[in-house]
Amino acid sequence: MNTMSHDEVFGARLAQMTDAERAEYEAAYEEAGLALRMAELFYAARTGAGLTQTELARRMGTTQPTIAKIEGGGRVPTVDMLDRLARAVGQRLEVSLVA
Repeated sequence: MNTMSHDEVFGARLAQMTDAERAEYEAAYEEAGLALRMAELFYAARTGAGLTQTELARRMGTTQPTIAKIEGGGRVPTVDMLDRLARAVGQRLEVSLVA
């Protein structure tokens, strides 16, 4: 039986992609990574403030399902939502670019 590691299979699949497919894949990968980082940020801020999703939603002027979608990585928050999150948990939003 011939087996391949995950890295070998992944590398072979990437090698088969066209430039357009690879660009689409990389964009989707970046978007998924951003959604995960935002989910972690929302969860940490909310739990650090001792709030439920419902209470955070009320303070932000949104709904609990919206908070759940963000914390689940299914939605990337806007800058306005990040600012409302910061205010809701008694913090200040700072944005920076990192190389």
